Amino acid sequence: MTEPILSVQNLSVRIAGLHILQGVSFAVAPNGVTVLLGRNGVGKTTTLRAIVGLTPRNGEVRGTVRMGAQDLLARPTHRLVRGGLGYVPEDRCVFAGLTVAENLRLAERRGTTPAYDKVFALFPELDRRGRQRAGSLSGGQQQMLAIGRVLLNDNRLLLVDEPTKGLAPKVVTEVAEVLERVAESVPVLLVEQNLAVVRRLARDAVVLSAGQVAWTGDAQELLLETALTKSLLGVGSEAPVSARSEPGPPAGPARTKGGTA
Repeated sequence: MTEPILSVQNLSVRIAGLHILQGVSFAVAPNGVTVLLGRNGVGKTTTLRAIVGLTPRNGEVRGTVRMGAQDLLARPTHRLVRGGLGYVPEDRCVFAGLTVAENLRLAERRGTTPAYDKVFALFPELDRRGRQRAGSLSGGQQQMLAIGRVLLNDNRLLLVDEPTKGLAPKVVTEVAEVLERVAESVPVLLVEQNLAVVRRLARDAVVLSAGQVAWTGDAQELLLETALTKSLLGVGSEAPVSARSEPGPPAGPARTKGGTA
């Protein structure tokens, strides 16, 4: 069996006294897209932020997170990034007062050759708008910039948090096309609520509920099971996850393709 690129074991996160993640365990395959699903507030973004070392200072993180032989929780964020862990945060987080070119320049890793040709081939708009301030870009253009910053460098794994959030349908399609191409060469752990995008991109799925893993398995099989999708996500498999989804039921043992785990 192929070794996973990322292994998460018993990940527990407390922030300001709240127990956000309660023993989360899952693996990310060394190729393709693994999607992290769940209703709002179950800990998806917290999971990514814990992996990349960005939990708040008043947070407490326990467990084991490994990328290959590296123990990620023992290293600061900047070392993880230099080691090939790319992160595209929720809400883009571009530097609004800087130009597009300056945002990209800040993402260059010392001692490497940035792949501007690749980024501009995927996002020609960034090349054309190099002198424009990032804060004046549309939401879709800012998302392209956020993804482009990561793609300037070689990565062993990408963590991408809700890349289609708030985007127009045409831009959603463009972003999905780029991620599909990117996943051909580097594995992706994706948080995404648009199930049409999940259906297009994801091979494996991990579903969180109440801070625990409620289901793992084949993403396409999950989407075919309407009752299961409704139970875990609160929506049918044909609709995007609603921004107003109610909190999910308490999580029991994680269910896999073959039953409970």
